[in-house]
Amino acid sequence: MLNHEITSKVGKHKRRRRVGRGTGSGHGKTCGRGHKGAGSRAGSVSVSLYEGGQMPLFRRLPKRGFSNVKFATRCEIVNICQLERFEDGSSVSVEQLSDAGLIDSSKSKVKILGKGDLTRKLEVTAHKFSKSAEEKITASGGTAKVI
Repeated sequence: MLNHEITSKVGKHKRRRRVGRGTGSGHGKTCGRGHKGAGSRAGSVSVSLYEGGQMPLFRRLPKRGFSNVKFATRCEIVNICQLERFEDGSSVSVEQLSDAGLIDSSKSKVKILGKGDLTRKLEVTAHKFSKSAEEKITASGGTAKVI
């Protein structure tokens, strides 16, 4: 069962647990907190990384290497076949692509890829083009401008 399949009949609205209302409820007396200790007291917060005083896993493992994920430039991808929705002779920029719903935001970087065919003459402006996309745009009589 997935989140979008949950209905009110199947338990969408879960009843809250009423604790401390007698032993017959199953949550009486200690209210499901056990006997004594920090976990039974108010304000106790358990840290999921705590391993009972043992040296934690993230400190036992060696730290090595470098990841370029933080600094990588990410581009949103638009294929040539998706540009068919624009009128013949129009200019297609990042703003028009976001208005058409092909990319998430007009602030994001866009790369045009060459999947599919283009039959319209378009003036496309984007941050990057693949070789095949650029060839197909110019073959249909359009132009490909890099921002």
